[in-house]
Amino acid sequence: MNLIGVLEGILFVVGDEGISISDLKNILEVDESKIKSLLDILKKRYESVESGFVLECFGEKFKLMTKKEHKHYYQKLVLKEQDEKLTPGALEVLAIIAYNGPITRIEVEEIRGVNSSHFIHRLLYKDLIEEKGRSELPGKPILYGVTDTFLDYLGLHSLEDLPQVLPVQEKKEEIGLFESRYQEIDS
Repeated sequence: MNLIGVLEGILFVVGDEGISISDLKNILEVDESKIKSLLDILKKRYESVESGFVLECFGEKFKLMTKKEHKHYYQKLVLKEQDEKLTPGALEVLAIIAYNGPITRIEVEEIRGVNSSHFIHRLLYKDLIEEKGRSELPGKPILYGVTDTFLDYLGLHSLEDLPQVLPVQEKKEEIGLFESRYQEIDS
């Protein structure tokens, strides 16, 4: 087994949390000297100008990070993502989830009357909504709800702080095929 590749994958998966040598020993089932040797190999590999990563140790945790000299490019990416505004459709889906969540995609689409999967993916990407579990409906569809990022963005402490919205009552009157809601006015 390629322990270097496995170690690299572990460092990627743990992300910002990092991982300690003792945790790596338990996961990889090798001794501390082998872990240190593998970390040294990766560290040297990342020193190459072709690599976009560095291996850093903060406290007792090792983290895979991007190189500081590439910071300019990463900032452009982050600024681009922040500048992307939500479309009216995405805002509508977000409001439906905020007021009705946890809610399934199909329930959102029933309220909107159109496919909303693109907007749900976009809102997940922007960390404004998240998966809150599974519904008991057939197929166990995913339930979506808003995140703390959503609350922070709107300056809310909880969903109870959302403005109250009264449900719209529609009048349902049956009209025959040859009847009309409109009446002719005699002139």
